[in-house]
Amino acid sequence: MSEPSLSESSKASFDTTRIAEVKSWLQSQFESVGKDVPEFEYTPRSIAHLHSLATISHAKTQAVGIVAADLRQKTTEYSSQAARIREILENVGFAQESLPQNAVGSVQVLANVSNLLNIRDTEMSSYFVALGDICLRKTGVEERRAKAQKESKVLLDYTRKAIARLTYLKRTLAEVEDDVANSKAQMDYWKEYLAPLLSKEQQYLQELSNHKAILKRVGYTSDINHGVLVEMSEHRKDLEKKTKPILDTLRSYQDLPPDKALAALAIEDKRRQIAAAEKYLEDVLHSALTSP
Repeated sequence: MSEPSLSESSKASFDTTRIAEVKSWLQSQFESVGKDVPEFEYTPRSIAHLHSLATISHAKTQAVGIVAADLRQKTTEYSSQAARIREILENVGFAQESLPQNAVGSVQVLANVSNLLNIRDTEMSSYFVALGDICLRKTGVEERRAKAQKESKVLLDYTRKAIARLTYLKRTLAEVEDDVANSKAQMDYWKEYLAPLLSKEQQYLQELSNHKAILKRVGYTSDINHGVLVEMSEHRKDLEKKTKPILDTLRSYQDLPPDKALAALAIEDKRRQIAAAEKYLEDVLHSALTSP
């Protein structure tokens, strides 16, 4: 048998006691199956793992040895007890050979029942105790079975409800898919219909911007509303009524002879009247614009 090679560089770091124990254990295990220990390199990791396995193996071997020794002792005791009972039966004339066949069969049945019930003797009390234990186990099994059946019914009910829910969801999904197709067609129509509306919106926004610029240029403010415009219109009508006689007078002067001095005086008078009228008009407009 070839010895496993040991790396010279790691010998100093290994526990020689553990290595010896591992070697001994490996040799015993491989010899038990008629094989040689294969070559491998000892490393701290492999030594630790093999030593752990060897420790567990020794513990299990000791436990098996103890159990085997106990079983051998019990076998010896049972064999001696069987020989003693056989001798007693033969002395009283109850040897197996002298018993009728049906009695031997009954005894064998009792022995088999005892083995099945896991009792050590054939006393009536032992049978009663074993049968009582079986009845208790049977009752427990029946209770667990009833509980399992109840849970099975609950699960079956849940399963049926889940199947019904799944069927409903599948039907709803099919309806939604149909609605999606119809909605897509409707959306395509609205996209086509909204395209010119968007163009019109841009046009109207541009026109609105132009109108705002015009209003800003002419001095329009947010204070000017419909009521102010109506009031200004009424003032305009009043001014027209007041300036109409002046205009009529000016038109009458057109028929006068062309006297330069008189014409100059008349013109100067009309200019004063016109200036006064314009000033009155400005005052009225200013008061209308500044009034709340």
